[in-house]
Amino acid sequence: MNEIENARRILIYSHDSFGLGHLRRCMVMANSLVEQNQNLSVLILSGSPIIGSFDFKARVDFVRIPGIIKLRNGEYTSLSLHIDTEQTLAMRASIIKHTAETFDPHIFIVDKEPYGLKGEVTDTLEMLKAAGTHLVLGLRDVLDDPSLLGPEWQRKNVLPALEDLYDDIWIFGVKQIYNPLAGIDIPANVKRKITYTGYLPRSVSAVSDPAILSEMTEPYVLVTVGGGGDGDVLTDWVLRAYEGNRQPPLHALFVLGPFMPPETRASFRDRIQKLPRVRAVTFDSHLESLMQEASAVVAMGGYNTFCEVLSMNKRALIIPRTVPRLEQYIRATRAADAGLIGALIDDGERESDTMLTALRHLAQQKKPSEVVIPGLLDGLTNLNRLVRLRFKEVDRRRTTLSASRRAVSD
Repeated sequence: MNEIENARRILIYSHDSFGLGHLRRCMVMANSLVEQNQNLSVLILSGSPIIGSFDFKARVDFVRIPGIIKLRNGEYTSLSLHIDTEQTLAMRASIIKHTAETFDPHIFIVDKEPYGLKGEVTDTLEMLKAAGTHLVLGLRDVLDDPSLLGPEWQRKNVLPALEDLYDDIWIFGVKQIYNPLAGIDIPANVKRKITYTGYLPRSVSAVSDPAILSEMTEPYVLVTVGGGGDGDVLTDWVLRAYEGNRQPPLHALFVLGPFMPPETRASFRDRIQKLPRVRAVTFDSHLESLMQEASAVVAMGGYNTFCEVLSMNKRALIIPRTVPRLEQYIRATRAADAGLIGALIDDGERESDTMLTALRHLAQQKKPSEVVIPGLLDGLTNLNRLVRLRFKEVDRRRTTLSASRRAVSD
């Protein structure tokens, strides 16, 4: 058997209706998988408009499907095409299915949404199931408050997919922090499919340092709001602490995010230019480098930022959002209870003195490495171990399917 015939293929689906979280998690997995498995190719299906800004390793590629964003009222709309949502979803579903059919993956990993955005991967899942592909639902450590997640999954009729379609459910976290399926009545046969991998660790890539670091000559706190689409509240609150008469101990570097509205971003930049101890960038695909050099971190507390804080062993102040999901709030409070980070819950008042006190307290916090939680950052090690095991199962399954089809044709 030649090298191409013996090659392994993994397809990863990331719906990416808004923000960077899903895409960055999938990218970290893909890069690690090809690094650890020589004869493997990974293809990512993504609706992110900035997927091309990131660095992918050799044998990782992506297919960009038309973008859809979720509005504040919960409805979806096309990101840039002047066609209605149903047409956009139909295009996405068609591209996803035809890509999967041609790529013929051994493993298909679906990020977070069991049926995909508005059910767009349902047909693909059924097609690949029949072809002997191993189907994996990948879940972050926290999805939402159980009182909200339960009704949502019931409305979407998720359990049949978990029972009949998916072979595995991989949770990229540890049970000691949170069980994302808490409060949901999970059948025993589905529970047996669940594996906690640990969080997905991050490292600084061997590229030249971001240009902004040449301006950061003093110890600084990194203030990051992920994609930035809803990062204005945190950014304003921290910035006002630097605009007061009493100053926080560290200089500050703000990452405003590529999805922050342009007028909001311009307003913040005007304010920052007046502050000698503060700098800002809109976006850098090598955020890990900025965090590695930082003395501390202030963030909203999405999954990826939390993984970076743990991996870089940084003291962190997490200020979670509480709408439209309680995901960040749950993660922040659980991690703070464990002593991994500090948390500041938005009280609606957002006094500058409150933020100033929290920033000054950062230096007294423990670093994450001072808290021992077994398997905390074993996510990529376990991901690669699981993938190798599943490849063997797919080989056996496809051999059996092939033999059955030959028998029928004879």
